[in-house]
Amino acid sequence: MVYLDYAASTPVDDEVLDNFIKTTKEEYANPNSNHELGLHAKNIIDESTKKIADLLNVESDEIIYTSGATESNNLAIRGVAERYKTRGKHILVSSLEHNSIIASCLYLQENGFDIDLIPINKEGLIDIEKLKSMIREDTILVSVCAVDSEIGLKQPIEEIGNFLKTKENIFFHTDASQAIGKVHIDYSNCDLITIAPHKFYGMNGISILVKKKSVSLKPLILGGKSTTVYRSGTPVLNMISSSYIALYKAIKLLEERNKHIIKLNNIIISRLKEYKNVHINNTNNSIPHTINFSIKGVKSDLFASKLNENKVMISTKTSCCPLNTPSKLVYALTKDKQLASTSLRVSISHLTTEEEINIFLKVFDKCYKELV
Repeated sequence: MVYLDYAASTPVDDEVLDNFIKTTKEEYANPNSNHELGLHAKNIIDESTKKIADLLNVESDEIIYTSGATESNNLAIRGVAERYKTRGKHILVSSLEHNSIIASCLYLQENGFDIDLIPINKEGLIDIEKLKSMIREDTILVSVCAVDSEIGLKQPIEEIGNFLKTKENIFFHTDASQAIGKVHIDYSNCDLITIAPHKFYGMNGISILVKKKSVSLKPLILGGKSTTVYRSGTPVLNMISSSYIALYKAIKLLEERNKHIIKLNNIIISRLKEYKNVHINNTNNSIPHTINFSIKGVKSDLFASKLNENKVMISTKTSCCPLNTPSKLVYALTKDKQLASTSLRVSISHLTTEEEINIFLKVFDKCYKELV
């Protein structure tokens, strides 16, 4: 079986899992309890949070733990909107965002907010000048993903942040779920950052939302004491502790891991270009971890199903999207409905072997000849 869907989720790193199991067995006390074991558990969480904050160059009290990136994105978008709605009700988001952001914006739109999509250029980058022209007096939030989940387009987060920091009443959020551990980005001018450990070999079921001190949020989940007033619930020590290890390795081993990934990317794209009906959707701004292509005349779900029958696992688009629908992200880039309806995503890892790529290419050739 060949797994080439690492953008959807990654296997848990052995060291991360060992830490998760150890802390689950040994540190079972509620960190909110005032007895010795509870205080010890709280101390472990505080130490882990400090280490995570140091890796991200933020303060410990700027870290919020949630159940996943979907909740973090909801909290960032809806939390800002509800807190600052008396200041303005205009929000700008890119056309490449995850469904959790789009759905949050649709919810807000139904409740009186104005939502506008920022266009991208032919290379897949946010049009900075267009963004500047779209800013209004009542704009309170801009959200642009650092790297999108389907085409792997790395956005100019630093440039956008530099511009928005001159706008006193506008906050800047970025969903960095697909960027952490893959590319170096300076997030210092971002007010809110979504991070998903299960995208970089951490545990699934936790997310880190960085919220700078200058930002306030209206909580989505209310209840008892936690690590922050912005998200209630008993702190999950084993998740938090293991997330530090995953984040540390993702950042420290980024360059080493990418050398292998770039090599595999070159092999895949060079071979795919040999097929007449294959169109590569990636641009020069796509990270090497994600290869997006379309096979003209063959629906993406059909081709992916054929690969699956041959034990090769890829995806048609981001896993949160409905089946049998065109890729909104590919259409946003290409403006071509056929390409959007026939697109496939191969996402690779430092764990991917050349042997696996050779198997994929052999199976791909077989399926291509059957279907095209």
